[in-house]
Amino acid sequence: MEQAGQQGRGAAGPEEGREAACPEEVREAAEQGPGDGLSGEEGASVEPAGPGGGEMAVSEGGAPAGLAVWRRGKRRGDRDAAKGKGKLPEGRSGKDPGEHREEWRLRDQLPSRHRDRCLEKYWESAQERYRVRVGKRRAKRAKQVVGDRVEWKYPPERKAGWLWRPETVESEEEEKEEGKEEEEEACRRKSSPLEVQQHQLRRPTVRFSTCLRSPRLSQLRLSCCLSGTSAINELAKMGDPDLLEVLAEEGEKVNKHIDYSFQMSEFQKNQQSKDSIFFRDGIRQIDFVLSYVDDVKKDSELKAERRKEFETNLRKTGLELEIEDKRDSEDGRTYFVKIHAPWEVLVTYAEVLGIKMPIKESDIPRPKHTPISYVLGPVRLPLSVKYPHPEYFTAQFSRHRQELFLIEDQATFFPSSSRNRIVYYILSRCPFGIEDGKKRFGIERLLNSNTYSSAYPLHDGQYWKPSEPPNPTNERYTLHQNWARFSYFYKEQPLDLIKNYYGEKIGIYFVFLGFYTEMLFFAAVVGLACFIYGLLSMEHNTSSTEICDPEIGGQMIMCPLCDQVCDYWRLNSTCLASKFSHLFDNESTVFFAIFMGIWVTLFLEFWKQRQARLEYEWDLVDFEEEQQQLQLRPEFEAMCKHRKLNAVTKEMEPYMPLYTRIPWYFLSGATVTLWMSLVVTSMVAVIVYRLSVFATFASFMESDASLKQVKSFLTPQITTSLTGSCLNFIVILILNFFYEKISAWITKMEIPRTYQEYESSLTLKMFLFQFVNFYSSCFYVAFFKGKFVGYPGKYTYLFNEWRSEECDPGGCLIELTTQLTIIMTGKQIFGNIKEAIYPLALNWWRRRKARTNSEKLYSRWEQDHDLESFGPLGLFYEYLETVTQFGFVTLFVASFPLAPLLALINNIVEIRVDAWKLTTQYRRTVASKAHSIGVWQDILYGMAVLSVATNAFIVAFTSDIIPRLVYYYAYSTNATQPMTGYVNNSLSVFLIADFPNHTAPSEKRDFITCRYRDYRYPPDDENKYFHNMQFWHVLAAKMTFIIVMEHVVFLVKFLLAWMIPDVPKDVVERIKREKLMTIKILHDFELNKLKENLGINSNEFAKHVMIEENKAQLAKSTL
Repeated sequence: MEQAGQQGRGAAGPEEGREAACPEEVREAAEQGPGDGLSGEEGASVEPAGPGGGEMAVSEGGAPAGLAVWRRGKRRGDRDAAKGKGKLPEGRSGKDPGEHREEWRLRDQLPSRHRDRCLEKYWESAQERYRVRVGKRRAKRAKQVVGDRVEWKYPPERKAGWLWRPETVESEEEEKEEGKEEEEEACRRKSSPLEVQQHQLRRPTVRFSTCLRSPRLSQLRLSCCLSGTSAINELAKMGDPDLLEVLAEEGEKVNKHIDYSFQMSEFQKNQQSKDSIFFRDGIRQIDFVLSYVDDVKKDSELKAERRKEFETNLRKTGLELEIEDKRDSEDGRTYFVKIHAPWEVLVTYAEVLGIKMPIKESDIPRPKHTPISYVLGPVRLPLSVKYPHPEYFTAQFSRHRQELFLIEDQATFFPSSSRNRIVYYILSRCPFGIEDGKKRFGIERLLNSNTYSSAYPLHDGQYWKPSEPPNPTNERYTLHQNWARFSYFYKEQPLDLIKNYYGEKIGIYFVFLGFYTEMLFFAAVVGLACFIYGLLSMEHNTSSTEICDPEIGGQMIMCPLCDQVCDYWRLNSTCLASKFSHLFDNESTVFFAIFMGIWVTLFLEFWKQRQARLEYEWDLVDFEEEQQQLQLRPEFEAMCKHRKLNAVTKEMEPYMPLYTRIPWYFLSGATVTLWMSLVVTSMVAVIVYRLSVFATFASFMESDASLKQVKSFLTPQITTSLTGSCLNFIVILILNFFYEKISAWITKMEIPRTYQEYESSLTLKMFLFQFVNFYSSCFYVAFFKGKFVGYPGKYTYLFNEWRSEECDPGGCLIELTTQLTIIMTGKQIFGNIKEAIYPLALNWWRRRKARTNSEKLYSRWEQDHDLESFGPLGLFYEYLETVTQFGFVTLFVASFPLAPLLALINNIVEIRVDAWKLTTQYRRTVASKAHSIGVWQDILYGMAVLSVATNAFIVAFTSDIIPRLVYYYAYSTNATQPMTGYVNNSLSVFLIADFPNHTAPSEKRDFITCRYRDYRYPPDDENKYFHNMQFWHVLAAKMTFIIVMEHVVFLVKFLLAWMIPDVPKDVVERIKREKLMTIKILHDFELNKLKENLGINSNEFAKHVMIEENKAQLAKSTL
């Protein structure tokens, strides 16, 4: 930058130019002061364009080019006065102060058109003079001047202005000689305006610098000529389009003095919009931002060297960087590196990444509205929000065929999501040095080593207000208004807008979440109907009536639930629990279990269709091949020492032998197994807690008379189940927190080849652990609790110390419902609070600490910097949460028909919470592509198959419906009321005298027998306490039900999967139509291009092609 600043001194200053070009028209401008367009200490530097048409940069610490020449002109005047060539006047003006003020007054009275002409002639002369002087000086040093003509080794158009470098500073003799030549040239141009037009260069550019200038500049004034409207317009055209608006707001008048005696950083901070997403020139858009804090720790020099090398290499790739000094940041500590991708970089990497861009507006109409669409009118969004852009036929971008694409404006042709994706692709592969003999590269490594503190693309603007020109349309505001507000919970999502702003990967997640929520509505309605049926039939349930009857249930003495401490109890003490159990354990349970098995099949098959339609609408049909070629992880490329020939592409690519990965695979498998064992161990610990605490609860409730009212609905079994479930939920959250960290580290050590492999490996580890962590307690209650208890006198013991748990006389289903409700509801509430409150509190605290210099501008990049980072695994945890919920809804739904309703309510809130936090609390994510939900779809299919088996087993072994049916059809003796006597039939008899001493209650009772839940022979039978025939009948009925239900549901699943096509017919036709049109457009383009290149007449060319085709057909027919 220092060299560029010295080169700028070659431009003629305002004083010289105006004296040389016919003084009678520009004398007022010559007397006005040091120069036009000059600010004070931080003033704007006026830089004429270089020979190549580019902009000449000004040094950060140097004075502007025009100012340097003005100083040189003043020194020259002093020397002339000393030699007697002129008088050195007071105030360097040649007039006393009174005369000087008089001329200023007269000059202000000139018509505005004279001032406009004055300014135009000044710029013409300055530009031409700059070109001639610099050209001759460079050519003279290169010995390329032949007579009066300059022979350039490289034409000026071949080099951009920013590539020029100054060589030396001219001496005083050269200045004098060139001054004479300039005077002659200026007068000659005055008489020949046509020549001026021929040599007209680009407009100068007003550049602003944050570095301090010389204090002497604070005394400079602008010319009154520049106070005119035309002068301000000209300055705005030269590079600061906001200058006119700025001066108008400040109330500058035509004949007032404009004092620019303030620092440039203050000018920028006061005039630049807080929501500006452009560089200081107001033209180049910021595509990415890096931030860092220049600390003084032991690695500060190493980090600074890494940053310097990294930014140098970024510039070599073509990216343009602009650095904001820490003094201008809100906290006074953070540097910001703003990155802009110019057109050449965008077109190059768009071709590398295979980005599809529009070539022609589609002629395929959008789907027509069905009659149901008018019924759903209130939930629809406006068409301008739902479809923000028209549909196009697209093709992979090629920089050599740019004429093919619909490029109306290069600045807006690539959407911001594509721009930040391209920049991140460069950042992730840009090297920053060689350390320990290995090439180090990638922004992720720099972030992990705290060389940079963050890297993120910018949001479009504030989420609570639309953007103002010149910023583009604020899609963030549109998303917040139509998507992230909780009052819009009943509205559909603007999926195309989400995809355009955040990329296809995040877009497809919200499509999946929305579709899953829609399908949950039908399951929730059926589940609610089953619950209402149980609620209405609860009072008429024969089993509950018998249990609650004092003459029946009150006369049945039940055996103690624990050894020695627990006492005998009466069956009617569980009256309320039996009624609650009937809410979920009734005849509708079987129907709902079968329905959910069919529902999950319909959900997955219709999701296939929705995904296929989405691939067409979002141009993801051919994405899979692109994914395989372009998604190599930089870490994999860095660690690979071997190369292998790709059999498909025939190119050498990084390759890692299997033997180098095997140790990490073993470590990974051992770690996952260890943590799953830890989960099982924690579950056993909770079971031990339940067993040890149950006796305490039982004895406490029996001894405390004040708890008699509570005992009616809060039995020892329910109390133990509630506390155990809550404890288990806390253990689940703790284990989950630690395992997330370990699984991510192990997956990185495996060095997966592609991002897809990395996500698949991490997903498998996380899901296996989550499956065991969240569902193990539910599996225990559903399939193990109460199944291996034994009988009084011969109970089974855990670790030979704790007696196994028994189910309630009404069955274990109510306990499974309790466990499922606590874990599912608790996880959803905790997750939503964490997602909403955590980033909100964190961002508030970060902003509170950062706002130390409130008088400074809180810029767009600083606002986004203070937001929370979504992280590369943010979407992974969203999928994991949704799939875990899907497991609760499908695997154990037979025990809790309200699970789909709770999931539906949670998802409606979840969509708006996720939308709110993405648009308001998180930085904008880097856009990435995905054509499906990936490995999660395979997990959903596996859970769908498993859910059929689990629900069948829950109905058979956990529910009481099968024993009731067996009693109804085989053992009932009452024809009018078949279920009468079922409770007595389901309880076996035990002789109290047969209790061993270590199990019998400590207090003696006058009871002879007690009852327990099982099908065994009574004490007076020769096969006493062995399973009776009814037990085997019930077991056979349970196994038959499982087999029949599984086969029926699987048959229906396969039939539905066969009948429902994966890709809808209309989508197939649209894909074929688009491929045909794309091929036709490409063919016509290449054909027209060939005609232009060959210069062939179209009619002759068509005739020639027809002749050749006829010859080919004739040859075929003869053969």
